[in-house]
Amino acid sequence: MDASQPSLLEITATILFAAAVLHTFVCGFFRKLASNYSSGSVPELFFHLLGEVEVVFGFWAALFLICSCLMVSTSQTIENVESLSFTEPLFVFAVMCIASTKPVLDFAQNLIFLLSQIIPIRKKEPVVYFLCLTFGALLGSLITEPAAMTVAALILRERFYSEKISERFKYATLAALFVNISIGGVLTSFAAPPVIMVASKWNWDSLFMMEHFGFKSCIAVFCNAALATFLCSKELQKINFSKKNQKLKIPHWIKILNLFFLGAVVATAHHPVVFLGIFLYFLGFVQVTKQYNDELKIKESLLVAFFLAGLVVLGFYQSWWIKNILVKLDSTSLFFGAAALTSITDNAALTYLGAQLEGLSHAFQFALVSGAVVAGGLTVIANAPNPAGYSILQDRFGEKGIQALKLFLFALPPTIIAMLIFLLFPA
Repeated sequence: MDASQPSLLEITATILFAAAVLHTFVCGFFRKLASNYSSGSVPELFFHLLGEVEVVFGFWAALFLICSCLMVSTSQTIENVESLSFTEPLFVFAVMCIASTKPVLDFAQNLIFLLSQIIPIRKKEPVVYFLCLTFGALLGSLITEPAAMTVAALILRERFYSEKISERFKYATLAALFVNISIGGVLTSFAAPPVIMVASKWNWDSLFMMEHFGFKSCIAVFCNAALATFLCSKELQKINFSKKNQKLKIPHWIKILNLFFLGAVVATAHHPVVFLGIFLYFLGFVQVTKQYNDELKIKESLLVAFFLAGLVVLGFYQSWWIKNILVKLDSTSLFFGAAALTSITDNAALTYLGAQLEGLSHAFQFALVSGAVVAGGLTVIANAPNPAGYSILQDRFGEKGIQALKLFLFALPPTIIAMLIFLLFPA
């Protein structure tokens, strides 16, 4: 189909996509609206549902599918949906469940605390905070960004997100986490969703990623973490870690097997039938060793997967206008254009669409991926792992929850820093 002549179905999808994006910015309004009705009533539950950001894209995608059934046919709609790839939502669901288990979290915390002992600074809270935003983010290049987001967010939630800290601390930390996770996963070719979409087609292996993106990513991650640590330094000085009273010490073999399941799911990330089978074995293992585990985050992981699945459905029909924009830009304009588009759409979807264009220069390819990853922390929808971090940390932001506009404003400085570093060191 000619990209300049979108079908009625594509126009409908774009209108609903725009509505979903706007919806993410007004979730707080729906939660406030829900409080006007009696607890447990249908209106209260309905508006509370609309106030959950993880539900947004799934809700609007469902409306689109209803419209599609009416505009074309039910059989054609089913055929269209079955042609889409839902590997990413399924993978995020599985990896988030495994990465949030107590043995994995305990292992990650011990590793970060061990690293903090090497740094000769007496006050360890700022050091651990800095390591969560650096080592935790760069870990995403090995265990994938969704897993790194889950681990880092859980550590920050447990150690730093208390009722005593300010809103400024919470948003500055969240913004640095989102931005650093987005750029921290590009040291390899298999960990960051926007890189995965182009790696095989453009022959970008992990050695290539390390050479052309790795050092820039590391510099940006450390600069952003240093800025966040400086801005939050006064409050970090007041935080004192209390010794954990862990009633039951987790045996090393249980930690090793949990990490094995995590590694096996990561290694088979492109094969949903395989990693879901591994995940089922993992569920059985957790049931057998449940005395060493907290309750699995099944609900939270499902909501994140639901969010991403809705984004897949609606995002697929946006190629008619996104491709039109991409082909009209030079490499420098594309870098900024990709960053701007990323803030309103998933960066993996953006690079996927770019990869469909033939005869792209190396400069164009670098600009597209660079722009997509540097802006991955501006909104909840900008990068696939963001909804996982949102789900873990949202209850620490009070009744209003995480407000999209405040996240955007706090994420601007680290995003600008990342953009400057990627521009100063061209590929």
